Amino acid sequence: MRRKISLLGASGSIGTQTMDIINSNPEKFELVSFSVGLNMDKVREIASVHSPKIVSVMRFEDAVLLKSEFPKIEFVHGDEGLVEVAAFAGADILVNAVIGSVGLRPTLQAIRAGITIAISNKETLVAAGDIVMAEARKYNVPLLPVDSEHSALFQALNGENIDHVSRLILTASGGSFRDLTREELSGVTVEQALAHPNWSMGNKLTIDSATMMNKGLEVIEAHHLFGIPYDKIDVLLHRESIIHSMVEFEDTSVIAQLGSPDMRVPIQYALTYPERLTMQNPKPLRLEEIGKLHFEKMDFQRYKALALAYAAGKEGGTMPTVMNAANEIAVGLFMSGKIPFLKIEDLVERAMNNHQTTSVPNLEAVLEVDSLTRKMVYGMVE
Repeated sequence: MRRKISLLGASGSIGTQTMDIINSNPEKFELVSFSVGLNMDKVREIASVHSPKIVSVMRFEDAVLLKSEFPKIEFVHGDEGLVEVAAFAGADILVNAVIGSVGLRPTLQAIRAGITIAISNKETLVAAGDIVMAEARKYNVPLLPVDSEHSALFQALNGENIDHVSRLILTASGGSFRDLTREELSGVTVEQALAHPNWSMGNKLTIDSATMMNKGLEVIEAHHLFGIPYDKIDVLLHRESIIHSMVEFEDTSVIAQLGSPDMRVPIQYALTYPERLTMQNPKPLRLEEIGKLHFEKMDFQRYKALALAYAAGKEGGTMPTVMNAANEIAVGLFMSGKIPFLKIEDLVERAMNNHQTTSVPNLEAVLEVDSLTRKMVYGMVE
């Protein structure tokens, strides 16, 4: 029986690679719903091939136009459209591949509908991890990680007793500016920041990789997914991105998951878990061709955003919500040329310093803090 897939963010990097897997394995997967923001050509391309039941776009006028072209498909729009696609009753798995905290409400609604979550939208767990994980436990819904690092940890922990874990080790490539000092970062451009040495990712994710905020978000995500305290989650600089992450156990054994930098692997594993499926057009790992792997201790003074993320995670409550919202706005301001690169972490730090944490927020409080933080960061720049 084919697994029925809902996909949020079909035109993004993760969404596109998810579609590659679905298209390569039509006997295994059926796309029943998806969302795209503004890329109408992508909507038409996917809808023509897969004939899903429901599609969400950003604008009302686009939904009306598409409905005239595909009368058998239901078209919805905006934030509510995302929720309808995510919680579509005919789906077995939701792949949440949107960027930012916009993925929070759709994820919660899908959980309440009993749909397995393949989570790539790390901001959902950063902004409201306690709430999301509590709902997942309540409805007995698995959250399967799509990020390469968390997929690696998930695989290394498979069959192991979590109580015997000594620490989780997330690996980090170092991003576009790993060979620059902080002083050399003052004049870097958006184009330089987007030139990632190892991975092909979306713009926001690539900028986050350059600041190392992406790794900070992943630390918080790992804390929620695996229930490991922050003082047992380390980050190791690993330039080649061959070891995707490791788990160290009490007896000093270390289990690592290795592979070529190819996001299709963790995406496909989430879609097929607990089974594995032959990869189409694979990039097999040949260690004899690589020869050497390099590792360096993480410099928290050099990568200030990572230190901020650890601080926000340990504070808990609404502080990670503030950090995430401030970072989303700051990254957008940098990409639009309104602030320099190092101003990103400065704005995040100022937002965090200005915040009084609510220790156990409900969803409404999280959403309010998220909204107020975005307005505050815009105000700082204006």
